[in-house]
Amino acid sequence: MRVAMYYNNHDVRLEEQPIPEIGPGEVLIKIIASGICGSDVMEWYRIKKAPLVLGHEIAGDIVAVGEGVTGFQPGDRVTATHHVPCGRCEYCQRGQHSLCTLISNTKYYPGGFAEYVRVPAINVETRGVLKLPDSVSYEEGSFTEPLGCVVRGLRVMGFEPARSVLVLGSGLSGQLVIRTARAYGAGKIIATDINDFRLEMARKSGAEVALHATREDVVQRVLEETNGEGVDYVIPTAAAPVLFEQAMQAVRKGGTVLLYGIMAPGTKVAFDVFPFWKKQVKLLSTYAAAPRDLAEALELIRARRVPVEDLITHRLPLAETQKGFELTAAGGDSMKVIVEPQR
Repeated sequence: MRVAMYYNNHDVRLEEQPIPEIGPGEVLIKIIASGICGSDVMEWYRIKKAPLVLGHEIAGDIVAVGEGVTGFQPGDRVTATHHVPCGRCEYCQRGQHSLCTLISNTKYYPGGFAEYVRVPAINVETRGVLKLPDSVSYEEGSFTEPLGCVVRGLRVMGFEPARSVLVLGSGLSGQLVIRTARAYGAGKIIATDINDFRLEMARKSGAEVALHATREDVVQRVLEETNGEGVDYVIPTAAAPVLFEQAMQAVRKGGTVLLYGIMAPGTKVAFDVFPFWKKQVKLLSTYAAAPRDLAEALELIRARRVPVEDLITHRLPLAETQKGFELTAAGGDSMKVIVEPQR
């Protein structure tokens, strides 16, 4: 089979590998759609593991099932997550699935930018494979994992309707946050970015106010839009220290800041501790998605509560995966790039 082997963002090669053989409890998925995630193009994180096949936002058809598999059969249209929690450890029992040791040590093989992937038994057993409803396309199904991460993030925040939201960074994650917050009944939603294309998309996604982060004083404008109070929820979705600083200034008393975007290890951010303490701000972080979050995300897609298809700006054959990486890394007029491994 063909795979897109990652060496760096500008060197992704079409190579050949054997179709994975599956064992007991496993399934083999023929990949129809595979989304490029912002984390796929974080070279500081990926290069040290290269060469490897990336891709974890997948949808396709089950073409084979291993001995003992129940509930799935060849021909099922599915999406699958690469990371799953065990469901049994102390963290899982507390609902802190993202802290489960297993969740960062599970993956399917070789990766979503391939014609086929083998899904391990633990992923199948722990509801890491979900059947797609007939009304959900493969492309839409590939959004289940990234949307599940957003669902979990809002759950971690204790999101409540009619509260104001500030989304710092309007890339794909930011768009999904805006749309999910809107679906959950948010009050005023404010979004920022340095890219006019993304700001226009943020407006379409449901942001009442979209601010250009270099042409406007973000904190001042946010305070103006909230009668000087600041916002209830602030979610920095991009990996920029300045966004954290803006978040701490723009959040209202008793508000919550959720660190969603990933900054490189060793990144230091300075902020004034006194107003943080005085305002009694909750500072939280989030990572990944648990089965509950994925199921909720898929239902939001099925019910069209969170539309996703219009976020797709590029569809590329497997041989052009490198172009997809470059588009995603550059931003520009791209939002979600879908790789189609069967082309």
